[in-house]
Amino acid sequence: MTEAMQSADTFPKLLLEHDRLRGDRPAMREKDFGIWQPWSWSHVALGVRALACGLASIGFKRGQKLAILGDNRVRLYQGMAAAHALGGIAVPVYQDAGPDEILYVFNNAGVHVALVADQEQVDKLLEIKERCSSLETIIFIDPRGMAQYPEPYLFGYAEIKGCGRVFDEQHPGFYLQEVAQGKGEDIAMILHTSGATGKPKGAILSHNNLIITARNAAEIEGLSPGEEVLAYLPMAGSGDIMVSYAQSFVAGYCVSCPESADTILTDLREIGPSYFYGPPRVYESLMKSVMLRMESAGRLRRGLFNFFMKLGRRVGERILDREPVALSDRLLYGIGRIVIFNPLMDNLGLSRVRVATTGGDAIGPDVVSFFRALGMNLKQIYGQMEVSMFVTMQRNGQIKANTVGTPAKDVEIKIADTGEVLYRGPGAFAGYCNDPEATAAAKDAKGWVHTGDIGFFDGDGHLCIIDRVSDLDRLNDGTLVAPKYIENKLRFSPYIKTAVAFGNRRDCVAVFINIDPLAVGAWAQQRNLWYSGYADLAGKTEVCNLIAECVAKVNAELAAEARLGNPHIRHFMILDKELNADDGELTRTRKIRRHFIAHKYQRQIEALYAGQKGGEGNSRVTQGVREEGDAGGGPNAHQKPTFDSAPTEAVG
Repeated sequence: MTEAMQSADTFPKLLLEHDRLRGDRPAMREKDFGIWQPWSWSHVALGVRALACGLASIGFKRGQKLAILGDNRVRLYQGMAAAHALGGIAVPVYQDAGPDEILYVFNNAGVHVALVADQEQVDKLLEIKERCSSLETIIFIDPRGMAQYPEPYLFGYAEIKGCGRVFDEQHPGFYLQEVAQGKGEDIAMILHTSGATGKPKGAILSHNNLIITARNAAEIEGLSPGEEVLAYLPMAGSGDIMVSYAQSFVAGYCVSCPESADTILTDLREIGPSYFYGPPRVYESLMKSVMLRMESAGRLRRGLFNFFMKLGRRVGERILDREPVALSDRLLYGIGRIVIFNPLMDNLGLSRVRVATTGGDAIGPDVVSFFRALGMNLKQIYGQMEVSMFVTMQRNGQIKANTVGTPAKDVEIKIADTGEVLYRGPGAFAGYCNDPEATAAAKDAKGWVHTGDIGFFDGDGHLCIIDRVSDLDRLNDGTLVAPKYIENKLRFSPYIKTAVAFGNRRDCVAVFINIDPLAVGAWAQQRNLWYSGYADLAGKTEVCNLIAECVAKVNAELAAEARLGNPHIRHFMILDKELNADDGELTRTRKIRRHFIAHKYQRQIEALYAGQKGGEGNSRVTQGVREEGDAGGGPNAHQKPTFDSAPTEAVG
């Protein structure tokens, strides 16, 4: 990395340096009508300059906010950089958000200009325009369907860029002067939290927050300009902002935007990324697709897969970690890679992956060991939007499936007396937008950020996360309940997609369960159980018995936990409706809104505890789960977490 690149403290300055160093190298690609269209760094730099000047021509000024709304598109990423070039602030919004959700974000951030992908997004904004006093201009990229829209504040992307080129000719020094005025401490982004516990909060992040964090993580992972990345996650999430924007500008690698959500798997195979980040549900889905395919494969192929997977789980991780392995095992594993693993990974589009990470939620140990057995160096991170993504990282050779690693570079972590995880570091946010009370509650005067998560360090200094502080409950007998911890253990089953645990001020723990329709559907077909749809499948007695086995397995795991005295699950209910973000039950990142669900399904919860069938419409199956001779709240019913028995501080 050149000295100029290292000293660049804003994204537009980094872009200018990439244009100088590798102008003809690909910076981005976008698939349109089945054909990948490349943008070089010089092409991107020119596009950002024209768009920034176009924004300036319509009055966009330093400190104003530009909303980004749509699927991953090159021009939307360029819109972020253009806003940054003028000292503006990018406010990405989830592309599937409804009008009221968008209105809340716009009013919270004070959005002045919105850059959107297409007519669908324009229609949402027209619905809320009169209720959003700050919104002045809407710019759309795709002109299809927009010819008959008369609103004077609507502009096409091409029109704005054309105005920008004229403005640039008339003010030749303007753009570079604006870029030079930018400083690292300037606000770059307002990223809104998922809103799992209430209204989303806008985390204010500076260029320094994002760039320093990106550099530190890129250094640990050894990221280079030769990496390939597929931008498939929502642009409003910290994962995409870090991987597809911040680290791309820091490392200089190429980011490709898929044609649509429906073509992601095909696009993944065509691009063959070398750096891949995904939340646990992505890896879980990929693993399930492989397992389902193997179940329907021929006897020989299925036998080879099972044999080499068993070998891979035994020696694959040791080979990845460069530990000693017997020559015979190493040779046999090499054959397995040629015959089974490499073709599988190639089919998934992951054969070229060098760095694979996951975060945002707990991932099942079986999922981690599955991909590592295949030869993928899958590692976990722990982070938050408020810290520009990275709090901890797993280093090569130090992978533990039940931990999230050690502190990221320059990050300090400590465990409070209450068991809450606190951190501070260069990525820590300035505060929440227009919410001083929430800011004061989340970040103290010394810069320590309260994560709201309960955790502890194991004997090797690796961080383990248990649950949210706000979610910890107690049964009537005083037994501690960590609902998210229980939910995650249930979700690690291939047959369970979502679980919601209840128990606060109750006599026992009960859960709602959404089955995984693909996995359970394949299981049912193998047993000649025919069904007409999700609700019919969820209502099968055989499916209820299958889920009861999953619950019993989790209960056995909970009983073996030494650190937490979690109670057993006594009752569960399989819902005949999948929980949905559009109904307010999940966030746009598919995190459960526990309090909303508890209120909405109060009748079903009461029926579940009463041992009834759950009322009309929303539930089909109720099943009691009880261990022989166990009538209480589980082992160690009154035991508190022994957080003081482990290390309480660490520094990256």
